[in-house]
Amino acid sequence: MNDDLHPGRRRLLKMFGLGATATTAALLQADPVLAATLGYDEKTGVSPVTYRAPKGLARNTAAKQTALGWIGANQGAVTRLNDDVWKYAELSLREWKSSLATANLLKANGFTVEWGSAGFPTAFVATYGNGGPVLGFNAEYDALPGLSQKKGVASHDPLVYNYDAYGPSYGAGHGDAHNALGAGGTAAAIAVAQAIRTQGLKATVKLFGSAGEEQLVGKAYAVKEGVYDGLDAFLDWHPFNITTPFWNTTSALISATFTFLGASGHGGTPLGNKSGLDGALLMATMSEYLREKNVAPSGRFHYAVINGGGAPNVTPDMCSIWFFVREGSPARAQVLYDKIVECAKAAAQASQTRLVHKFHSATWNLLANKAGAELLYDNMQQIGAPQFTDADHTLAKAVQKSLGRPEVGMPTELVPLAPPAAAYTGGLATDTADISWQAPTAVLLSAAYPPGLPNHNWGVTATAATNIGHQAMLSAARYLAAGAIDLIEQPERLEAMRQEFQGRTEGVKWASMIPDGTQPPLYEPPADFLKATGQSWPPKGVTWPVPPVVAAEQLGTTGPNLPPVT
Repeated sequence: MNDDLHPGRRRLLKMFGLGATATTAALLQADPVLAATLGYDEKTGVSPVTYRAPKGLARNTAAKQTALGWIGANQGAVTRLNDDVWKYAELSLREWKSSLATANLLKANGFTVEWGSAGFPTAFVATYGNGGPVLGFNAEYDALPGLSQKKGVASHDPLVYNYDAYGPSYGAGHGDAHNALGAGGTAAAIAVAQAIRTQGLKATVKLFGSAGEEQLVGKAYAVKEGVYDGLDAFLDWHPFNITTPFWNTTSALISATFTFLGASGHGGTPLGNKSGLDGALLMATMSEYLREKNVAPSGRFHYAVINGGGAPNVTPDMCSIWFFVREGSPARAQVLYDKIVECAKAAAQASQTRLVHKFHSATWNLLANKAGAELLYDNMQQIGAPQFTDADHTLAKAVQKSLGRPEVGMPTELVPLAPPAAAYTGGLATDTADISWQAPTAVLLSAAYPPGLPNHNWGVTATAATNIGHQAMLSAARYLAAGAIDLIEQPERLEAMRQEFQGRTEGVKWASMIPDGTQPPLYEPPADFLKATGQSWPPKGVTWPVPPVVAAEQLGTTGPNLPPVT
C-alpha cells in the first residue's frame, strides 16, 4: 500500500509509534510480549504489502437492524449524555456527575448497575442478559486539566478561565473527547441489549464504567481485582481524527510521583534552606540526560511539576514531580522506569532533601485482535463513514487554521484497514490494554475532531460536543453494536477471535504491573454521590484519610561565620 495515497494511514502509524520499514526479528526473540502483538502477524504471514481485508463477515439481520434502529431512534438521549458529560468536565477519579449520568441511562434501559469496581467510587459494572456469550463494552468520562474551551469556537477561547494576577490557568475540558467515548460505548451496549430483548438472543452485555483513564488507573486496578473476568470478547473505541479499526499495539506505561521534602525559608536569605523544588528540577534535569544514550526509540517519559511553591520569596519545603514512563512492553518500561528512579535518588542527595516515592499505576501494551478488527471493518464499510455537514467542515477548517494545520475539513471516508507495521517506535497508552490480555479485544477509531490535530488539545474540546463529536459517537456506537450482534449470531466469528487470542498469548503469562498492596489514588466522594450510588466510604481495604506527607527536615548549615569584606 502506498502511504502517500493514504494520509490517514500515516497518521495512524504515527499515533501508534510504528515504523513502516524496520525489521523486528531480533527484538521479538528477546521480548515475548511484543512477539505476541507485532510478531504474531509476522509469524502468521500477514504482510502490510499484500494484506486485503476479508469481506462477507458482517450479516444484515433483524437483530442488527433492531440494534441500529435503537441508536437512530434514541439519538437525542445519547447526544444529551455526550453533551452533559462534556459540560461537567470532571477530572480523573472525580467523575461524580458524569458516571451517574451514564449509569442512569443504562438503568433506564434495563441494566442492573453495581458501583465501586475495585474500590473506585465512580466505576461501575452495568449488566443485561440471559447467559450465552458475555460481551464487554467500555465507558470513560474523565476530562483533562487545562483544556477548557467553548463549544464550536474555532480559536482558543477557554470556557473556564481562572484569573490570578501571577499565574492564570484554564479549567478542565474534554480534550480527549471521553464524553463521546462514554456515550458511544453506552449506546452500543444498550442497542445490543435491545436486540437481545426483542429478538430472543442468548447473550449477556456488560458495560464497564471506568474511572481515571486519563491517568491509566481504573482499569489497571480493576483487571487486577478480577472485575473483567469471564468476558468472551471486549469491544472498544476511541475518538480520533480518522475513522478506522486497528489491531496495532500501544505503549506499556508506569505512573509515579516523586516528592522532595526540605526546609523552608526566605528566598532573599537562601543559605541553609532546603528546597523541594530544587530536588524536582534536579531530577528533571538528570532525567533529560538519559534521552540520548539510555532511551530506545520506543521509549518515552514526560513529567509535570505538581506543587512548585507559591511565591519566589518562600523556598518551598515540598515539591512533587509526576512522571509517566512508556515503552513497548512491561519489561522494557520497567527498565526505563528504574533509570528514572535512580535520577530521583541522586536528585534528593544533591538537593539535601528527603525523597518520598509513590507508585500510582501501570498497564501493559495493547493486544488487539485482527479477527475482531476485520469484523468491525466489514460492518463499518456497510454502515459507512460518519456524515458531516458543510457547517462541520467549516468549523473543522477554522480550527485547523487556528492551529496551523492544513485546512482540509473532516474526513469523509473510512481509512482502509491495514496491518501494523513491523517495528514499534513509541506512542500512546491505554488501560484497556490490561483487559486485552484477559479477553479478545476489538477496537476502532472514529473521527471526532479535525485531521491534523493531536488529542489532548483545546481543538478537540471545541468539537467534542458539536455535531462533529455527535456523528463520530453515533457512528462508533453503530459499528460496535453491529459487530457485537455478529459475534452473538455467528459463533464462528467469536471462535476466530478466541483462537487468535490463544495463539497470540501462548507462552505469555499476564501479571499486573501494580505491586500487591498498592493503594490506588482516590478522592473522597461528595455525600450526595455516595447516597445516590449506595456506597459507603472508605472502600474495603482503603486507608483513609491517607497519612499526610510532611516535611520535617532540619535547616542546612550556613557555614562558619566570616568577617565582613571591607
